[in-house]
Amino acid sequence: AVVARIEPRVVESGFTVTQLGVLEALLHLGPLSQRELGRKVLTSAGNMTDVIDKLQRRGLVVRSRKPGDRRTVRVALTAEGRATIEALFAPHARDIAGAMSGLAPDELAHLAALLRKLGLAAAAPVTGDEETPGPRARSFASE
Repeated sequence: AVVARIEPRVVESGFTVTQLGVLEALLHLGPLSQRELGRKVLTSAGNMTDVIDKLQRRGLVVRSRKPGDRRTVRVALTAEGRATIEALFAPHARDIAGAMSGLAPDELAHLAALLRKLGLAAAAPVTGDEETPGPRARSFASE
């Protein structure tokens, strides 16, 4: 339901949900490695490379090697990328808020706590060459 609410504006903007997520993450968190971005927007390394390639061709992001560790590629917004996501973010946030308007205050508080927890886990630094685990099935029937 949330995706159905936000998808028309995302499509209208000319971006995919993943591209918009990358731009949004860079706006709020600053430069990140491709691996960190992949974890943040829940996409594979191969797809992340493709997403970054497309954003770079549009002049919205730049890649650079991390000083002291040339294996790590950092991604940052360009001035054009920052202006683009800043213009898109407010209406996007309103769409999400509208999609959540059916929740009671206690449900919103619970959702916010869960999203903070998820955000902290996704923002945790990635070390080594570990694989990013995929989503696990979980039953909410007992909750």
